Amino acid sequence: MTDTMTAGRDIGAAGRSTTTAGRLHALGRAELTLLVRNRTTVFLVLMMPVLLILVMRSTLQEIGLEKSGLTVAGASLSGGIGMVLLQVVYMNLVSAYVARREELVLKRLRTGEVSDREILVGTALPAVLLALLQSALIVSVGTLAFDLSAPRRPELLVLGVLLGCVLLTALAAATSALTRTVQTSQLTTLPLFLVSMMGSGLFVPLDLLPDPAASVCELLPLTGVLTLVRAGWLGGVPGDDVLGAALTALAWTALAVFAGQRWFRWDPRR
Repeated sequence: MTDTMTAGRDIGAAGRSTTTAGRLHALGRAELTLLVRNRTTVFLVLMMPVLLILVMRSTLQEIGLEKSGLTVAGASLSGGIGMVLLQVVYMNLVSAYVARREELVLKRLRTGEVSDREILVGTALPAVLLALLQSALIVSVGTLAFDLSAPRRPELLVLGVLLGCVLLTALAAATSALTRTVQTSQLTTLPLFLVSMMGSGLFVPLDLLPDPAASVCELLPLTGVLTLVRAGWLGGVPGDDVLGAALTALAWTALAVFAGQRWFRWDPRR
């Protein structure tokens, strides 16, 4: 309750701001305060992607990657960026949106100067910035410590990460509409998490799957993002596949933004 009251005072400052940047800064600062004070969330956000990268590394060593043309380090670390996006942006934001809704923070914000879009974006800012920093750290560590090449197409890598942030932020807003409490967010986020882990190339590159299964998995929400990330960092992806991945990611992003705007709930589900 104390954290909520503190955040309410910080967010209230956004209503007195005269610019969009000022309001977003106040919202983001308040959300960052709540994030830092929640030790469980901080652990999940910072440590879980690292632990899952280690799990992916051991799994990839068992299955062999000769057909995919990737190394164990390259596959696990590029997949680790996908884990950061899922854990830090998607799963964390579903909990944040639901918590602010049930605490009536969102409802109070709508009575002020802040627009609905600013509320959603401002709440997401700390998670998105943290995901960008962690992704940059993964690339840096991979390049320096695991003998991987520097990003071959950095523009594709940046595009993939940014699209992933927008896509998963919008999907978090849509998923929060189906989530009654913060506790049940662990269940409502599980389907996308499992589907992305098994079918979007996080654990197993699509080149190792049978052709019919790979064709279906190419259409999953996070597959296009991960294809862009791997093409940008490691290369080896044909131009047609990169274009198809970009179009798939953009299509899912547009659908997710529409769903988030259409079905997001501002009032508590009681």
